Amino acid sequence: MPTIAIVILVLFSAALAGVLVARPAITLSRAGKVLAFGVFFFLPLFSLVAGMENEMQRSESTAFCLSCHIMEPYGKSLHIDDPSYLAGAHFQNHRVPADEACYTCHTNYAMFGTVKAKFGGLRHLYIYYLGKPPLPENIKLYEPFNNRECLHCHLGARSFEQGATHNADPATLPAIKANTLSCVSSGCHDTVHNVGHWGDKVKFWDGGS
Repeated sequence: MPTIAIVILVLFSAALAGVLVARPAITLSRAGKVLAFGVFFFLPLFSLVAGMENEMQRSESTAFCLSCHIMEPYGKSLHIDDPSYLAGAHFQNHRVPADEACYTCHTNYAMFGTVKAKFGGLRHLYIYYLGKPPLPENIKLYEPFNNRECLHCHLGARSFEQGATHNADPATLPAIKANTLSCVSSGCHDTVHNVGHWGDKVKFWDGGS
């Protein structure tokens, strides 16, 4: 449900509640009781569910992830003009949806991955507002990055299955698929965001303008 519709719904509910408070005699009739039940129970509950659904959807956007100033360097890394930067290469070439880039790569694609990601977001909020947030360059993943998240898109792709590097050693491709050799391990795609280690030589893509 669009945000404007939710706002209208909340205002409508508040207006009806105001009428019932100002004229409690309305609730003496059966219809009035039904109306009161809807106004004080159903409409607030519906507004809450609709609002949560809207915000959960918005929390998947790249803009939402980068709205926290701690994440600003990670947003800038998406525009680094160097194909060795994994996040930037995916973002700039639309290998992931640009408007959901962070969520696409950092969501667990198991059955309850979306729920796990949302609870992880709540943990971020707790640390940011009630704990001591780390410096951007010191941010770490809660658990090692699982190749499953890469294979969700790349498994079966010709560039992945027949890539020279992946097939130089017969054991490499099976190890990647079994998650025993990480895609982001040293010597592979280990330059992801690299925040804190850019130096002065990093150039940024202008977005094609």
